[in-house]
Amino acid sequence: MPRLASLARRREAVIQILEKLREQNPDPRCELIYFTDYQLLVSVVLSAQATDKQVNKVMEPIYAQGFTPEIMRGWGEEGFLQKIRSIGLAPTKAKNVAKLTSILLEKYQGRVPETREELEALPGVGRKTANVILGELHRHPTLAVDTHVFRVTQRLGLHNEKAAEKAELVLLDLVPPSYLPDAHHWFILLGRYVCKARIPECERCVLNRICPSSSVKA
Repeated sequence: MPRLASLARRREAVIQILEKLREQNPDPRCELIYFTDYQLLVSVVLSAQATDKQVNKVMEPIYAQGFTPEIMRGWGEEGFLQKIRSIGLAPTKAKNVAKLTSILLEKYQGRVPETREELEALPGVGRKTANVILGELHRHPTLAVDTHVFRVTQRLGLHNEKAAEKAELVLLDLVPPSYLPDAHHWFILLGRYVCKARIPECERCVLNRICPSSSVKA
């Protein structure tokens, strides 16, 4: 773990980092496939402890046929479970999707709520999921800290926290709002494809000359 610089130095560094990531990818996108707000919410709930690729493989054909809260209610928990069994923790996720769908239909006319408090009150939706929804659908200045974001930002020397929620607070203090929510995608994509958990591919990282954890020597 790199030694942390002062707060002022980290604030300078994060802008340099984000500008390099923006130059490489000016329009970062969520890799979960969805066609409606409701479908995104379902996919984010399903993606907990699973990969976007796994979720997309199962859900894209379902979404393409017009998956709605009304259709989900018709299938019920057991019907939905049969369709998502290949996704990790499928029984719990099927239960949560069934419950949250009932709430959306009864309380919000099938719409996905737009506030953090309302989102986090839904079954299976925690702070990270709410951050993704608020950032992706409404461009709120959020930064969802998953395992990729946590690892990458720690290796970059931006925090040394042990919990994702504490890391989020530190990062929100460092990252200017104008870079949000895009910073969330930049960090995730970097962690997913380059700054991997076991063996980071520093030699092909756009940040390899400024990252304190880089194996590439200047």
